[in-house]
Amino acid sequence: MHSVTEKFPIIVNKHKPWIETTYHGIVTENDISVLLDPPLIALDKDAPLRYAGEICGFRIHGQNVPFEAVVVDKTTGEGVIRSKEKMDCELQKEYTFTIQAYDCGEGPDGGNMKKSHKANVHIQVNDINEYSPVFKEKSYKATIIEGKKYDSVLRVEAIDADCSPQFSQICSYEIVTPDVPFTIDKDGAASGTIDLLPSPSSNTNWTIGLPTDNGHDSDQVFEFNGTQAVKIPEGVLTTNLKEPFTISVWMRHGPVSSIHGEKETILCNSDKRGMNRHHYSLYVHNCRLVFLFRQNPSENENFRPAEFHWKLDQVCDKEWHHYVLNVDIPTVALYVDGVSYDPFLVTEDYPLHHSKIETQLVVGACWQGGEFRMSQFFLGNLAGLMIRTGKIESKKVIDCLYTCKEGLDLLDSENLYKGVMVHFNPTQSMLSMEGDDIENFDKSMQHVSYLNSRQFPTPGIRRLKITTTVKCFNEETCITVPDVEGYVMVLQPDEPKISLSGIDHFARAASEFESNEGVPLFPELKIVSTITREVEPEGEDEDEPTVQESMVSEEIMHNLDTCEVSVVGDELNSEQESFEVDPSQLRQRSMEMSNSSTGMTITGVDTMSSYEEMLHLIRYRNWNSESLFERKFKLVCSELNGRYASNEFKVEVNVIHTANPVEHPNHVLAQPEFVRPVQHASVDLSGHNLASPHSSSVVPSAATVVIVVCVSFLVFMIILGVFRIRAAHQRTMRDQENGKENEMDWDDSALTITVNPMETYEDQHSSEEEEEEEEEESEEGDEEDDITSAESESSEEEEGEQEDQQNVNRQQQLEWDDSTLTY
Repeated sequence: MHSVTEKFPIIVNKHKPWIETTYHGIVTENDISVLLDPPLIALDKDAPLRYAGEICGFRIHGQNVPFEAVVVDKTTGEGVIRSKEKMDCELQKEYTFTIQAYDCGEGPDGGNMKKSHKANVHIQVNDINEYSPVFKEKSYKATIIEGKKYDSVLRVEAIDADCSPQFSQICSYEIVTPDVPFTIDKDGAASGTIDLLPSPSSNTNWTIGLPTDNGHDSDQVFEFNGTQAVKIPEGVLTTNLKEPFTISVWMRHGPVSSIHGEKETILCNSDKRGMNRHHYSLYVHNCRLVFLFRQNPSENENFRPAEFHWKLDQVCDKEWHHYVLNVDIPTVALYVDGVSYDPFLVTEDYPLHHSKIETQLVVGACWQGGEFRMSQFFLGNLAGLMIRTGKIESKKVIDCLYTCKEGLDLLDSENLYKGVMVHFNPTQSMLSMEGDDIENFDKSMQHVSYLNSRQFPTPGIRRLKITTTVKCFNEETCITVPDVEGYVMVLQPDEPKISLSGIDHFARAASEFESNEGVPLFPELKIVSTITREVEPEGEDEDEPTVQESMVSEEIMHNLDTCEVSVVGDELNSEQESFEVDPSQLRQRSMEMSNSSTGMTITGVDTMSSYEEMLHLIRYRNWNSESLFERKFKLVCSELNGRYASNEFKVEVNVIHTANPVEHPNHVLAQPEFVRPVQHASVDLSGHNLASPHSSSVVPSAATVVIVVCVSFLVFMIILGVFRIRAAHQRTMRDQENGKENEMDWDDSALTITVNPMETYEDQHSSEEEEEEEEEESEEGDEEDDITSAESESSEEEEGEQEDQQNVNRQQQLEWDDSTLTY
């Protein structure tokens, strides 16, 4: 007999899956496919074991995340992320969430399933051009005087609802009406802030060929090696800047390109063909920063300031610095790291001659139209190159741009180890340590930290580099310590939820709308902001695949930068209605206000409480409210240029119209031939005060008749009610007496009563007398109740019959039982 022993492999799930720590993705608007960098691949050291070495799924963590992760191949661990629905860039431009990978456990039932760490996923929604421009006003009006020449008659402005600067920027305007003696300047069409070095995408593709630091959320750093430059496409920025404008950029200038110190151009606008004229440019020359601005031809051909020179150590120190130029000819103000610098040299030149040659805008070099080539290449790094047209930045905004509120810090700096010296640069972007004790030096390095005090920091990568230099006291060769590079990943912060609440429906008299003060729209408005954090319960099994998560809501305080009041329905008619607000209150808070036919916009960085106070002061006036019955408005507030927006708070206002008293016709004042003679009855209205004793007697007579009838009817109803209450009370008393008599009746079913025969006649006689007395009392009661209703009479008769029947029964019960008597 042979015994057979089967051996089964023991599958043990020892390792957790592994995925990257950070993923960046791009999804095109109205699409669901997400392009990830790096690709989503989960690895497991248990491979190639079945189940334990396979990836069964991915799980996305986050609140209302419109994405899902799907496993493509369990063996290789490949997966994809796709959106559950088509994305809309106008609703939300970017998403951030976390993701985990799960293996298949130790068998088909998924037992002992293990999960990986959580990785951060940042997905950006690319815009497509789906909206057409719309003018802010339905019509524009201007008045000019005959024979006078105007540089500008009026300004029109259109907006585009697309979310990206590429497709929302208004490039030009055109007058389509033929044979009109007016022209429109397409160069003044663009407004707002334009990013000349955006992150590469299908819409902003001119920066694709430049090396970057692979950061997708913060300002991307672009490297220029002295041979690269990018042409800015037409329409991104107006070619001729006539109004005040601001140029801002982060720059780290590399080593001098050559011994001769050639110009290195950061930004240049020059002729596209035929000539090499530079209209405006910003460049570095021999560690000097130079800004050139040649104005267009005009009536005045005198010399004008054209070139501004600053000699700065920051230009060539190979460190990052922030530069802001406020250009408002004839002055140009420069701020470096928030500190203002005056130019040491300003040269003048004639304005450019008139020409129809188009211009080309280039970053990193300058286009020579006459030679048809690039020249004056820049060597270094640039980030956040912005141009804001139509307005210059204030000192407060510049300080905010420079003071990033992030940098290096040293924990417990007061208790440094002995012999260690620490130095910071002004921006705290660089920290230097010096010491002669290696042990103390190492312990001090362990206290170096990264600090970011922004309430809502920009997520992305912050690169670090540690350079070590060893100094020896003897002539022997010192050791060389290699550089160490790393990075800090700033995660997506908890997004605030801004909530607006208050009275959303009220009514006011028409006179209040027509008054000079108007009607406050948001008298009790409250602005509250909360954040929702994801908290995992403590003591959770680390290997448990289902994570029970809870959400915690906290109220926070932060600033706002925009609140917009818009009209729901018909646009404002400037001839009869408007929004009113005290300009002095705006100036106290450094806020600005703009009005249009669609509503009012208040801008400026300030606290939520300041915006509350400001919104309480907004009033609505309508000085022709006869035909107005209701008006609806909508309020939306936001922060960080619309990054976080509130709910839409809608208010409905009703207008109460007071009816004017109607004057009755006075026949006395009519002409005698049309008046019919009428004899009026004399009515005595003692105690009544007539409002108009001189008015016609017809109306008072009718009113008197109505009053008399009403009073008479009221008196009749009162009397009737009193009698009905009295009758009901009497019926109740009789019912109570009858009940008492019934309670006193004998239960004589088992009794034999023997009475004196001589008392029979007396008892009968007395009972008859009692009956007669009761009948007399009932007759008297009936006489009193004759004035009541017929219903009460019939009820009295029924009660009388019941009483007679009870007397008869009582007599029958008292008859002799002479069956046992002997006479």
